[in-house]
Amino acid sequence: MKIEDVYQFFREPPPIYLNKELTVCYVLSILLQGDSCGTQLIQKLETEYPNYRLSDTVLYSALKFLEDEGAVSSYWKKVEGRGRPRRMYLVCPKWQSQARELASLWQKYADGQI
Repeated sequence: MKIEDVYQFFREPPPIYLNKELTVCYVLSILLQGDSCGTQLIQKLETEYPNYRLSDTVLYSALKFLEDEGAVSSYWKKVEGRGRPRRMYLVCPKWQSQARELASLWQKYADGQI
């Protein structure tokens, strides 16, 4: 390592990988806008929040947690131009209020307010 590496780190910091707790809040914030599949959730994060990344493992662990809690449900959908159906996720009606509350935590975190 050279001292220039330290300066380079702060000029172009590496992406921050979301943990499961943040991922739960992020996923709910996106699903409140409409149904989505896992691939779209990852792509949207990288597009809208370029400083953050999300691994498949953490994403699907968070989605499983949300399904087990009854917060989200899923269904299969054939997507144009794709060979196989995609598993789509949506927020369950009874979870709308709590989902908005958790989504606001993501927004505050992503905006640097937490």
